[in-house]
Amino acid sequence: MTLEILKSKIHRVSVTEARLDYIGSITIDRDLMDAAGIFPGERVYIVDNNNGERFDTYAIEGPRGSGVICLNGAAARKVQVGDVVIIMSYAQMTPEEAATFTPKVIFPDTLTNRLVEL
Repeated sequence: MTLEILKSKIHRVSVTEARLDYIGSITIDRDLMDAAGIFPGERVYIVDNNNGERFDTYAIEGPRGSGVICLNGAAARKVQVGDVVIIMSYAQMTPEEAATFTPKVIFPDTLTNRLVEL
């Protein structure tokens, strides 16, 4: 048996763009992806704190230090620029692996979407 366990979480970032005429995905500042351990092309789940929408897509890297959080394609219809979202990814693991696993959770500045020292 395997369990689906939270692997990575970018907690409370602001949507900077929503581009309907794009193939699809979410563009995330590469610094945030690296800090959270999210890979380009990885499936991610998005929760919009402003409107309650929950959906999934895949991550693509944005420029480092840009603070970009851009929903592309159909997902652009589920958010508004300025909405605060949580981005999560999950991993399959055995109960034994899950017992010792610690997810990477980061808390960027919600206004700038940049990493802050805690």
